[in-house]
Order: sequence, then structure tokens, then C-alpha cells
Amino acid sequence: MRKSSAAVADGGSLRLDKWLWAARFFKTRALATEAVAGGKVHVNGERCKPARKLHPGDRVRVHKGSWSMEVDVVALDDRRRPAPEAEQLYAETPQSREWREQEADRRRAERAAQGPAPAGRPDKRQRRKIRRFVRQDQGGTDE
Repeated sequence: MRKSSAAVADGGSLRLDKWLWAARFFKTRALATEAVAGGKVHVNGERCKPARKLHPGDRVRVHKGSWSMEVDVVALDDRRRPAPEAEQLYAETPQSREWREQEADRRRAERAAQGPAPAGRPDKRQRRKIRRFVRQDQGGTDE
């Protein structure tokens, strides 16, 4: 028998992978399951399985690439809703928010230090110069 969304919201429990999908941390349940099984998601500081029952008040830490977020579970819903509604399922911890902002500032400064991005593909003249330079570097003859 399938629980309705209203019954889940009243304080029951819900599978971790299903909640991650409904809260829009992952685009599909399969990706959520893979992340949990791969150790990218921790509940209350412990590694767990995708079928772990999640309850309001649990703390979930999610790692995706260089991005990381720690949230407290506020509500449960087994249906995927629009992003503004999905954000009501969790509350990000202040430490997590501060860390994410510092990381964003660091990445911004890193990009600024690299200088401007290339203008695009080289034109015919620039390609010829690149070829000559590569041939010289390899010890070939210059045309």
C-alpha cells in the first residue's frame, strides 16, 4: 500500500533517496540512489543506504562534485514539487551556508585571476602561426 503525500507530511518516515529526489538535490531517483550508495550522502554524520528511513529533524549532508550542503530535514514529501516548494522540505545550516559562500568567493577570485577567456576560435592567420610554432618546437623545418 502506497502512502499518500499528506500522510508522509504528518510525521511518518520516507526513504532517503526518495526525499533527496523530491527535495530536488538530484534530478532522478536513480542518481540519488547512486550518490547515497557511493557515500556522497550522510545522515546524522553516518554513511547510510538509499532505503534508510528519514524523519523530520535528521541532518543530511550532500556532496556533489565540488559542491557540498548540510541541511536539517523539516518536512517529508514523496512527490517532486516546484523548486520553491521543495526548498520548504529542508533548512540549510548556517555553517553550510557560510562555507558555500566562501567557496563561491574563492572560485570567483580564481576565475578573475586567470584573466579574460579566449575570444573564440583562431582565424586562418592565427592557425598558421600556431602550426609554425609547433613545427619549430618539434625540430621541423619552417616553411
